[in-house]
Formats: sequence, C-alpha cells, structure tokens
Amino acid sequence: MQLPRDALLRAYRRMATIRRFEERLHDEITSGEIPGFTHLYCGQEAAAVGVCEHLDDDDMIVSTHRGHGHCIAKGCDVIGMMKEIYGRRDGLCKGRGGSMHIADTSIGMLGANGIVGAGAPQAVGAAISAKLDGKGKVAIAFSGDGACNQGTTFEAMNMAVVLKVPAIFVFENNHYSEHTGYQYAVGTSHDIASRAEAFGMKAWRADGCDFFSTHDAMRDLLAHVRAGNGPAAIELDTERFYGHFEGDPQRYRGKGELDRIREERDALKIFRTAVGEAALLDAADLDAIDAEVADLIDRAVTEARAAPLSSPEHVLEDVYAEY
Repeated sequence: MQLPRDALLRAYRRMATIRRFEERLHDEITSGEIPGFTHLYCGQEAAAVGVCEHLDDDDMIVSTHRGHGHCIAKGCDVIGMMKEIYGRRDGLCKGRGGSMHIADTSIGMLGANGIVGAGAPQAVGAAISAKLDGKGKVAIAFSGDGACNQGTTFEAMNMAVVLKVPAIFVFENNHYSEHTGYQYAVGTSHDIASRAEAFGMKAWRADGCDFFSTHDAMRDLLAHVRAGNGPAAIELDTERFYGHFEGDPQRYRGKGELDRIREERDALKIFRTAVGEAALLDAADLDAIDAEVADLIDRAVTEARAAPLSSPEHVLEDVYAEY
C-alpha cells in the first residue's frame, strides 16, 4: 500500500532524527559530559519507525537498553530526551533515568530497560490492561536476539497466548547479543520468529533495514492482533552501526563488515532510493528535512548543556507513585 506524501516525510524525519541524535551522542560522549553507559541505535531506524508509525498515544511500547530510537519513533520530545541523557532536572524523567531508562507514559512509551528480556513481561501486563479496556489497543515489547534466549521472554510469550492478550513481541535481530553472534547463540536454525510460533502465536518476518518491508509486515500483524486474535511476533533482520556500548572496540566484527553494512544496509539510503525510484519524494525534500533535524539536535545539545542539574532537596521526589 502506497503511503501519502505527508506520511513518507514524517517517516523519513523520524528516521533522520534517530540517526542524527545518535551520531551526535557518539561525538559528545567523548567530552565526558554524559554520565553512564550509552547504547546507540544507529542502523536500526527503519525497524523502530516502521513499527511505531502504525501506533497512536494509547498504544503502548516497552523498550530496551538500546532505546533512544524507540523513544523518538513513538514521539518522545527530543530536547527532553537529550536533557535526560545529560542528567538535567528538566529531562523527560527529571534526569534520573539517563540513557537506559527514558519514559513518557503520556504517549504510551512505558520505558526503556537496562535488563535484557525484562520488557516482555511488562508488555504483557500492559496488554492485559488493553484487553480489559476493550478499545483495540496493543502493547509492544521491543527486544533483540539476546532477549530471545531469556526465560522472562519465554514466560511472557506463553502467558500472552494463554490469556489471549494483544501483546506484540518485536525481535530486532541485529546479529549480536552484546558481543556474541546470533548464529552461535540462537539454537533454532538461526530463526527467532519460530520460537514465538512454537508458543502458538502467529509470527512475521521482515527486513528491518527497509522501512517499507517493516511497515507492510506490521500493518498485517496489527490487523491480526487488533481483531482479537491474541498475541503475535515479528523478527526484523537489521544491523547496528556502532558497538554494543559506546567504547566497545568491536573486535568480534569480521574484516570489512561495518563498511559493508553501512554501504548496503543503511536504512536511510534504502528509503531514499525507494522513494526516488518511485518518484514519491524529491531529494530536495529529504535534504531539507536533514537540515531541519541537524538544527534540532544542535539546539537539543545546547539546551541540555545549559539546563540545571537536580538538587539534593529533590532526591526523595517520585520515589512512590502519587494518585
């Protein structure tokens, strides 16, 4: 199904924002201003945006330690995110979550998570609430080829099937669980989606470096889940351009591997080629978005640097939920 022009421009803007945001973090982390571990999402932009372009604020997602892309794709404020990563008082989580714990429940972003595989049970809980609410909403657990080996993920998939809730398990297979290749670590013929099928749910597979492949597969998957057929899963074959964490020397990569994937599997290049060949968008339209996004990220860094840090008197705030 061909998307309208405004939808294509929005999708590219979100992918370009993820790319520029992450590349700027890569540069800024060397300054020592950003505390804590950071795991960059560069290369996987088409996966996050291809999934989240189908969602609204009432649909819920749970992210991972590599969560910036999911946050931006779901609509989190980019300047608030940058302030959060810088540990500032007016960040999205008041500077207390940092890179791995960004959340904005007002738009259905239930939080990133530093524990591998911990998001799946949370998404099932959210899916139970969505089923009880009866408004056709869904809850999505993003995870990777590492989380597919976790018992929490298995238990969550089983519970989702038993309770027939609208939970969706998105496995972004970027080929490395930290530093271990999935060919070695995943025992199901290198096929993560088949694990979900074994629990009794329907599973899709798509190219996670191609926005259109991901978007089309998610359209069909969401129609299936929103119709009341219970949970589903999708495996997205994708790539990460940087290491598992910032500072990872990536000695586990093959010779020329990064050069190859940046040339052949760059989600933004693939999108530009597709819309150009189909005469859907002009290069000038996309170049203008790139310039606007660059200005936005520059402003986000400037404002984050100038924003105040939390003070000791705030340490006991938000320890408990207030009703």
